[in-house]
Amino acid sequence: MWRERVLKIVLVMVGLFFSAGIYPLIGSLRDPAGSDTGDTMMLSLYVTLGVFLLIAVRNPVEHRSVIAFAAWSSFAHAVTMSIQGLEIPSQRTGFLGGSAVLVVIGVALIALAPARKTLGRTSAVVAQG
Repeated sequence: MWRERVLKIVLVMVGLFFSAGIYPLIGSLRDPAGSDTGDTMMLSLYVTLGVFLLIAVRNPVEHRSVIAFAAWSSFAHAVTMSIQGLEIPSQRTGFLGGSAVLVVIGVALIALAPARKTLGRTSAVVAQG
């Protein structure tokens, strides 16, 4: 029971963190000439993911795939940022720091992910049938 509570807290925190990207996203959309289009597109994905993580709080078992996607996409983003941080010295601190945050998010979501639902009687009926 404690694991589900901690997962829900993590989902709320990560969901709000990702959803908070709406503010810089709006700013980038209002001034496209002064923003990086790649960052703007990435923010739109993270804001959307944040909203879905907040929806998943109500019933994490039913939203396992969203939770898994959030975790694994965080790992993928962290790897990409780390490589870029090593290749672009002026961005190293920010990229490696951001990568660490994404790895922590991914590990927390994977470690707390709900177990798969068992099919129970349905699978027994199918197996006998």
